[in-house]
Amino acid sequence: MRRDLARLANETFDALVIGGGVTGACIARDASLRGLSVALVEKKDFANATSAHNSKLIHGGLRYLRNFEIGLVRESLRERRNWQRIAPHLVQPLSFLIPLYNAGFKARTTLSVGLNLYDALSFDRGWLDDPAERLPGHRWLDKKRALAEEPMLDGAGFEGSFRYYDAQMYAPERLALECILDAAEHGAAAANYLTAESFLLREGRIEGAKLRDLFDGSTFDVRAKLTILAAGPWADLFLNSALGKPTTHKLLRSKGIHLLVPAITRSDALTVAAGSGHFFVLPWRGLSLLGTTDTAFHGDPDSVHATQSDIAEFIAFIAKYLPEAKLTRDKVRFAYAGLRPLVDEGTGNTYDASRRAELVDHKSDGVDGLLSAIGGKWTTSRALAETVVDAAVAKLATKAAACSTATTRLPGGHIERRNEFFADQKKTYPRIATDHLARLYGSRLSDVVANQTANLLSAIASTGDVGAQVLFAIREESALTLDDVVMRRTGIGQLGDPGNATLEAVAALMAAELGWSDEYKNEQIGFVAQNYRIVQDRAA
Repeated sequence: MRRDLARLANETFDALVIGGGVTGACIARDASLRGLSVALVEKKDFANATSAHNSKLIHGGLRYLRNFEIGLVRESLRERRNWQRIAPHLVQPLSFLIPLYNAGFKARTTLSVGLNLYDALSFDRGWLDDPAERLPGHRWLDKKRALAEEPMLDGAGFEGSFRYYDAQMYAPERLALECILDAAEHGAAAANYLTAESFLLREGRIEGAKLRDLFDGSTFDVRAKLTILAAGPWADLFLNSALGKPTTHKLLRSKGIHLLVPAITRSDALTVAAGSGHFFVLPWRGLSLLGTTDTAFHGDPDSVHATQSDIAEFIAFIAKYLPEAKLTRDKVRFAYAGLRPLVDEGTGNTYDASRRAELVDHKSDGVDGLLSAIGGKWTTSRALAETVVDAAVAKLATKAAACSTATTRLPGGHIERRNEFFADQKKTYPRIATDHLARLYGSRLSDVVANQTANLLSAIASTGDVGAQVLFAIREESALTLDDVVMRRTGIGQLGDPGNATLEAVAALMAAELGWSDEYKNEQIGFVAQNYRIVQDRAA
């Protein structure tokens, strides 16, 4: 998949999707699989913001039960199973423990009732062909059994733990990317680093958008019968600017930060009650991912990042409610922040705000030919896309195939038995870190390593990533910057600072492939290094 700017500039599409996060990716995939001609544009890199900077969970939303959002929980649990089915390399079961400290009979009983309802709503959790993907129901572990499983839980007043199951994404940015790759395989024209500057408006109808290429500054128009905005936290801001007036639907932006630290638990995730909220301790790639905060954000969405005070406050919060973690500032290897785009219901409360999604037809704002998908959550993005494309087909008054995205495997998801697949990859490619690479690429791993020289199959970073991935990212996955490769196409930069030597090695491969000057290559290295400075500057 490469940027085909000539096609974008010269073809009239059925649908133009603005926004290359997971929502836009799922919309483009669904529409393409149904036979519509689709253009997808993203102002930076695909899945570079909210879709990557999250807790990496595909989950039913156990806590939503307390707000009686039964429908949202059921939808989320159904979609959890769908993601497991179509992307078994990137979405896998995860065991959670909910430790109870001085909880007492009433609190334990209340939680038990909630988990029983959660199990009932996920009645189809075993409806998968691969036994390794089927999720058990919850159970109670008494103090002795729980401590045998996770000794670090031993603290004052510990009573035991409930165990339940959800699912985890190995790389959410790659899961979104595979949706775009699948859309491209079915005819979509997808391009990153194209920012939509304005709509093409004629006689009250939107007919596409004016785009600017962020690499050379050139502009051109892309025309479409229908435009679909899937801009996440930027949606209402873009609409207000492009339409020249406030829209009827607004977003509440919620900031969440995550910390990556040495492993705290043996193998389980933890859901830890914390006052009126909670946080997660999630095992991920041999480390623990701690998340997340939930605070209203009123600044420029492009400026969001994890600050020193964010990190310090979150560490103090975790120390208060899980002192057994013994978390200190020097253990933080990496930190990142993302924004949740929540439908604004006027409360201003981000934690209790619904994670529901809305489809908006902007006839209510005086224009036709424009739909917006706002709100929602990662887990339900495929279902939201189905709703959006149903509406798009109706507005286009055209015939289209039925939605098939819940059962059609993603490009790397052609795996019948997950455990057998990973074992086979180790035998087939004994020289490379196949656990990691097989998780990233699934059944596409053979495409990554095919016909590569020995030096390109050698590790280029301590993470086990290899040089062949860099070339594959450029040639097949529209990677255009060092940040694209290090942070989203591979796992090189996601476990903390990979070091200058690694960045130099990756940049050298990219420079040779893309014709970069030494000056531009060094600019790219400097930009990526900024990702780690907030963590490195421990004295601030």
